[in-house]
Amino acid sequence: MNTKKGYFILFFIPCLSVFGQHSITIDAILDAESHTLEINQNIDYKNTTGQALDTLYFVDWANSFSSKTTPLGLRFNEDYRRDFHYANDTERGATLIGEITSETGENVQWNRPLGAPDIIQVVLLKPLFSGENTTLNLKYSVKIPSSKFTKYGYTKDNEFNLEYWYIAPAIYTDHWEIYSNKNLQDIFLPLSNYSINLITPSEYSVTSMLEKHTVDKDRYFQKLHISGKNQKEVKLYIKKFNDFYSIDVDSLKIISNVRVRKLTEEVMHAKLEGILKFLEKNLGKYPLQTLLISTIESNKNPLYGLNQLPKFLRPFPNDFQYEIQMLKSITDAYLDNTIFLNPRTDKWVVDGFLVYLMMEYMDAYYPDMKLAGNLADYFGIRWFHGADLYFNKQYYLGYKNMARNLIDQSLVTPRDSLLKFNYSIANPYKAGLGLKYLEDYLGDMTVQNSIKEFYEQYSLKPVTQKDFAIILKRRSKKDINWFFKDFVGTNDKIDFKIKRIQKDGDSLRITLKNKRNNLMPVPIHGLKGDSVISKHWVDGFKGITTVSVVNNGEEKIVLDYEEKIPEIKRNNNYGNINGMLNKPIQVRFIKDIEDPSRSQVFFMPVLEFDNIYDGVTLGGKFYNKTVLRRPFIYKITPTYGFKSKTLIGSIGFGGIFQFKEYGLYSLSAGLKMNKSSYADNLFYKSVRPNIRLNFRNRDLRSNEYQYLSLRSVNISRDKSLDIPLETPNYSIYNLRYTYSNANFENIFRFWLDGELAKNFSKVSATVKCRKLFVNNRQIDLRFYAGTFLKNKTQADNGFFDFGLDRPTDYLFNYGYIGRSESDGLVSQQYITAEGGFKSILDTRFANQWLTTINAEASIWNWIFAYGDAGYIKNSGSSPQFVWDSGIKLSLVADYFELYFPVASTNGLEMGQKNYGEKIRFKVTLSPKTLLGLFTRRWY
Repeated sequence: MNTKKGYFILFFIPCLSVFGQHSITIDAILDAESHTLEINQNIDYKNTTGQALDTLYFVDWANSFSSKTTPLGLRFNEDYRRDFHYANDTERGATLIGEITSETGENVQWNRPLGAPDIIQVVLLKPLFSGENTTLNLKYSVKIPSSKFTKYGYTKDNEFNLEYWYIAPAIYTDHWEIYSNKNLQDIFLPLSNYSINLITPSEYSVTSMLEKHTVDKDRYFQKLHISGKNQKEVKLYIKKFNDFYSIDVDSLKIISNVRVRKLTEEVMHAKLEGILKFLEKNLGKYPLQTLLISTIESNKNPLYGLNQLPKFLRPFPNDFQYEIQMLKSITDAYLDNTIFLNPRTDKWVVDGFLVYLMMEYMDAYYPDMKLAGNLADYFGIRWFHGADLYFNKQYYLGYKNMARNLIDQSLVTPRDSLLKFNYSIANPYKAGLGLKYLEDYLGDMTVQNSIKEFYEQYSLKPVTQKDFAIILKRRSKKDINWFFKDFVGTNDKIDFKIKRIQKDGDSLRITLKNKRNNLMPVPIHGLKGDSVISKHWVDGFKGITTVSVVNNGEEKIVLDYEEKIPEIKRNNNYGNINGMLNKPIQVRFIKDIEDPSRSQVFFMPVLEFDNIYDGVTLGGKFYNKTVLRRPFIYKITPTYGFKSKTLIGSIGFGGIFQFKEYGLYSLSAGLKMNKSSYADNLFYKSVRPNIRLNFRNRDLRSNEYQYLSLRSVNISRDKSLDIPLETPNYSIYNLRYTYSNANFENIFRFWLDGELAKNFSKVSATVKCRKLFVNNRQIDLRFYAGTFLKNKTQADNGFFDFGLDRPTDYLFNYGYIGRSESDGLVSQQYITAEGGFKSILDTRFANQWLTTINAEASIWNWIFAYGDAGYIKNSGSSPQFVWDSGIKLSLVADYFELYFPVASTNGLEMGQKNYGEKIRFKVTLSPKTLLGLFTRRWY
């Protein structure tokens, strides 16, 4: 800040008389050039705990940006966020505390607890008894972080969106509720009364939820006074161009910068008025005077599937886009500003309210709105089952995506232990669906009335999830312990099955199976044609039960026909009383969303390039895999190779069965058969049965996993006069143990392989480590060792030997573009396997043993130096030491890379003839592998 600061003399504006727990007074000066806030702060702390306190805790989440090793920095690493790790020091935030003094001016002792740099512990000079107040004075500066990390901070236009910009008291219940910032939008602060004097350059405008007055202003600076009562936190939006608008609805002011093009203020006002009337009816009156809805918050909590599409592709009218986006944002703010649950442990309650209310709103005002919007009627799209789904179906699909992938988590799992997809989508959706499930089971207004009672009773008061349970149980006429014990308290899936239907006089005897270990109820619907003519609820049971219902002439029995239960699998819910098939067979074009009322088969044309021998292939794929994962899948893919002029393709099927949640948690098994070219006019056929035991950590956020796989690889190949092999056909048993623990910063992987065939047996081990240091330097190390236990394959010209730089891949594991090529561009393809060398040396294979180490170190950004060294041993010769070195360009790490040899056992390679033929490239064409670059942030 320059000397123009002198234009102002700081003065104190006293706090008004208020009834809040704490009163906070802040004098802050924004230095826009250095992105800092200079703060003098008074905290009048009132002890309402019922016991004496000798230590107080405060939340200083601004300091969570101070280094790469804070809990926030480590969280970014876990989520594969590169921007924070590679940011300049000037882009990160921090808090620098000058002093903390008592009301008498004495310095008080303070520290930051180990492992929590964004928490402050203050040791009082004397105990603070219950009902007493004490005042602490703080002097500190806040270095504002770049907005590219969380959208809050300073922007590239030098504007400021401020969140967590000051030090605030922590909450004490029966213990201190303190935890670090992990970018989960779950700060837990007490209601406080704020009086803030803020000095900014005069060209900025300031927007907040609090009341704002301009105290003084000249051509250089302005001084603002901002105040408010019963506020959880204070967010400030300091902009050169103020894009916020204000709309008054009755006595409530809505401030927002969320816009949808071509909407007039009259339309926006009408939409907001309708939303607020709906919320007041279903929740109760909002007790504060202002709601602030920023685009940052709206985009952080989007309606997935609507906000994520480019504007020109969004299939909904502009007014509906604005309405539904504001419905979610306003409802979220309505609850967040007034319900004081611990958001790290009890967030499922307000998440459930939010989704429940959104579903209620759609049912009330847009009951016929389809998930695909206007696109549902377009030619081609309307053929899909997904085009038939109503808007609220997205919540079921979002939850089931995680349940089908066996990575869903219970609603009571602490928020910082949830996978990103779970805390953003699956768990809120499950909570809302659970309330709708419970509502349908009770068959009355209990859930709706309980939500409203909870809001009216506990608005702006401390509360826990147990208080909601008490209200719900008191109002319910049925036993609903299953809801809290099984549905909320566990991640047990719901999966019922109709085993048998028998006519018994004027009754139907229906035998059901609960395929899971829980006591959740299920409804039975009787259908005649497409009409529901009966409905019966069956209370929770384990195993198998048989119920008798009156025969009203039903033609079909369906479990949960109205689809109110978030059941993991619905295609076994159908029973045909009179016919042979429970469900008709349906053939669909291209992958679709699962239709549980049909036995679906999908067909998709295939046009792709597998290798240079088959060239471009054209064919079709018949399969049962839907958008969401299924427990059993099959795929039949006949194709025609235009270069090989032959019918090729594959057949595969497999499934996965889950035992438990962690440890040895699942078993997967399958069979795949394939025919393809391995050289010009030469084909191979493979048959591969496999079984795999999967192990994982109890903490699903951990990237640690293990698996043990056993497969039989059976290969038959066409014989070639140019490649005389004694064993063109062979069978190999392959046992592999894999351990992996990886994130953005550190990677550790270990493989142990064993192979057994008629003429050979071998074992090998691979260890891979990668370390990204705080100074952004990176080192990669890979160690490989393999040895034959038995080898009678000398007549096969080294086909089964260990490969130093390019394995022959007799198991057909790798995606070689031209696996039999010894020259030309495709022969330069590099796949990290076995020896891992990049240079082509005189001795390329080992028929006894091979051991190598591969190392890489970053030079600058995506430029690396590499070096390989090792020993190679063939029968009849001594072990030979080999090495190579060079430069790697890692354009997309592990997916597209170039290797330029410099020197090796061959000598200085860069000066040798035909150097271009020595350059190696790594390329990954698999869409599934490339998709992992994006999905790893979510799962």
